[in-house]
Amino acid sequence: MAKLRYFDARAEAAAPPAAPAAIHSEFLRTGRITRDKTPREQERRYLSYDAVAARTAMRLQAAGEKTHDRLNSFHQSIRFPKLIFHRTLADLPHLGYCHVTAARTQFAEYKNVSWAFYIANFYAEIDDSEASFVKIDQRLSRMYFAVAVERMQTAEDKTLSINRAVRGNGVLFRTADPQAAIRNVLLLGARNEQLRDIIRQL
Repeated sequence: MAKLRYFDARAEAAAPPAAPAAIHSEFLRTGRITRDKTPREQERRYLSYDAVAARTAMRLQAAGEKTHDRLNSFHQSIRFPKLIFHRTLADLPHLGYCHVTAARTQFAEYKNVSWAFYIANFYAEIDDSEASFVKIDQRLSRMYFAVAVERMQTAEDKTLSINRAVRGNGVLFRTADPQAAIRNVLLLGARNEQLRDIIRQL
């Protein structure tokens, strides 16, 4: 895939329009029609991948903060820890995802399942074999998803990975609908079935 180039669209939009040249007088003087000597491509201020990633990170952070506030304002008995951090995709720094919260729950036949909730600024499928995204679709601007996680302890360090023993692929839900995402997270965080019934009726 060709490497993408990013330019500052805000700076371009804010730039004052160039004063029109007196084309008629130039034509009378030289007999030539003067074309634009500074094409738009040369006027653009291109951004580095690091600058694009920094802008993406700010937007993801703001979305994570807002979503966490909405989750904790639902009911006083449901509180989620604030564990916000973000990652951008290496070759596509305008795309990324934000970890919002994590908790432990039990549902159906699964007991004490650790899970993590994320927001991404694109829609994609979560690869079963690796913790990566495939079939990225940017037509949908958001993806909300939760995955079962487990701590992998190696000699070097302790890392989290998707627990594929839960539902075969570890994905608890994946949606582009923010209301459905909030409902699903609240269901995961509810302490008893009575509270879950209330949430299901919303």
